[in-house]
Amino acid sequence: MEEQQTHQHSAVPVSAEVVPLAWTKQELARHPQRPYPMDYIQAIFNDFAEIHGDRNFGDDPAMACGFARLDGEEVMTIGNLKGRGTKEKVHRNFGMPYPEGYRKALRCMKIAEKFGRPIFTFIDLAGAAPGIGAEERGQAEAIARNLRDMARLRVPVIATITGEGGSGGALALAVADRVLMLENAVYSVISPEGCASIMWKDASKRVLAASAMKITSADVLNLGCVDDLVPEPSGGAHTDPEAAAAMLGEKLRRHLSEVRAVPVDEMVRSRQQKFRNIAQFYTS
Repeated sequence: MEEQQTHQHSAVPVSAEVVPLAWTKQELARHPQRPYPMDYIQAIFNDFAEIHGDRNFGDDPAMACGFARLDGEEVMTIGNLKGRGTKEKVHRNFGMPYPEGYRKALRCMKIAEKFGRPIFTFIDLAGAAPGIGAEERGQAEAIARNLRDMARLRVPVIATITGEGGSGGALALAVADRVLMLENAVYSVISPEGCASIMWKDASKRVLAASAMKITSADVLNLGCVDDLVPEPSGGAHTDPEAAAAMLGEKLRRHLSEVRAVPVDEMVRSRQQKFRNIAQFYTS
């Protein structure tokens, strides 16, 4: 009798909720201490020199672009900025770029192409900036132009999803020869909350939506939307940012070397073909 009572007492309650892996990854991708794109740029590259403005409307503080050096070689680095404190987050629009941010990024990519410099983009955003102002200034056109022109760039382009890769706002920086994704990052067409609001009219079903959307790094790799996964320190990149940056830097160097070994015309054709094939599926 005592043994039976002890066994029943130590058993896990039937009602205990097991959080799905997809939602766990989503929360890790949003962790407030997780390294942001500029943290990786500063850790992996040297001599970052920022370029401001889109030569059209203004300068978007949610997007940082500039030349830097990787092992002594000049490269172009681009990443969105979320900000840490409340004041900075508001200043940077929580990392969601406006059209001028995407136009600035494309302007810098064109400069890199002109001088034959490789391009590295780093992405951690929930999506492009919504709102009347963004639409008035041509948000959809700016994103579409980035998609088109990035597919034609005649220099190596390597993109990395470091946290959240949200919708077209992320894709506008991710038309690349190689798209890398950190182990605990997510990449999706819409946030789990947004998906749940549309599908079930209930944002509280975000955990169910996250699982259904296949947003984890392993899922996205299986779908062919990214080319390689970058491991993170145990517990997530925020537990050891230096180690996380070191692992990412190693991957970036390897993929740059591989892309450079391909003739330019073939590199561009391969990049375009890859994005034409992404997400294709067939039913009998």
